[in-house]
Amino acid sequence: MSSRKGILLAGGTGSRLYPVTQAVSKQLLPVYDKPMIYYPLTVLMLAGIREIAIITTPEDQVQFKRLLGDGSQLGLDFVYIVQEKPEGLAQAYLLAEDFLKGVPSAMVLGDNIFFGHGLPELLARAGSKIDGGTVFGYRVADPERYGVIGFDENGRALSIIEKPEKPPSNYAVTGLYFLDGTAAERARTVRPSGRGELEITGVLDTYLAEKSLDVELMGRGSAWLDTGTHSSLLDAGNFVRTLEERQGMMVGSPEEVAYLAGWISETELAQRAEMFGKGAYGNALRELLR
Repeated sequence: MSSRKGILLAGGTGSRLYPVTQAVSKQLLPVYDKPMIYYPLTVLMLAGIREIAIITTPEDQVQFKRLLGDGSQLGLDFVYIVQEKPEGLAQAYLLAEDFLKGVPSAMVLGDNIFFGHGLPELLARAGSKIDGGTVFGYRVADPERYGVIGFDENGRALSIIEKPEKPPSNYAVTGLYFLDGTAAERARTVRPSGRGELEITGVLDTYLAEKSLDVELMGRGSAWLDTGTHSSLLDAGNFVRTLEERQGMMVGSPEEVAYLAGWISETELAQRAEMFGKGAYGNALRELLR
């Protein structure tokens, strides 16, 4: 088991998806054939992380527990943490401080989807770094909408600027953060921004100041999807459908990752497939066994 622990941030109101998310958590909405949360969960699993804190709103936690249980059916160990009020991404490190106990972590946002050749290798490189932090840069056509990375002449990160009018590059910071055991301690030093939130850039800036923040650039064969709007949610579903139907492969399946990693047995995978019945997802798990 990796000494690095995972944080899956699945709180927030999802207000950009109203009225849909007035009744259900955004991270439980379907992205083609799976709940949205399956996709970021598998990213942590691909990084070899098996102890994961799932941060939810108070009212949604029971639904997440019904869906995911305690994680043992996937060879994982889940801890659930309530976020009473969304007050910025850096707040997650404060909420998870007792869970982390000063060990390195990887935090992924519950509405982010990552896919691509070489992703496990990227995650392994980031996971092997004990001190400092690593973020992932993804080239976008409209960087002014994101937190953008500024680089020096040697390609090292100099700055991360939130929604800049004049972006220093075309590389946006994705919702995946590998930080060392001091992350919670650093989050305590962050003051609320003009939005009244504890911004993740405040934590990352402390690493930048020490020149201990690495950037892993995701290449041309990679995809990063943020499912925060109606159109991007539909795009993500179509993306997954295209991959699965044309290539006959699963995308974002926790059962597949757990089985291939040796965390669950053939018998346990067969039981999961049986539980999902004769639908497409259960059939795909049965195909994996064949």
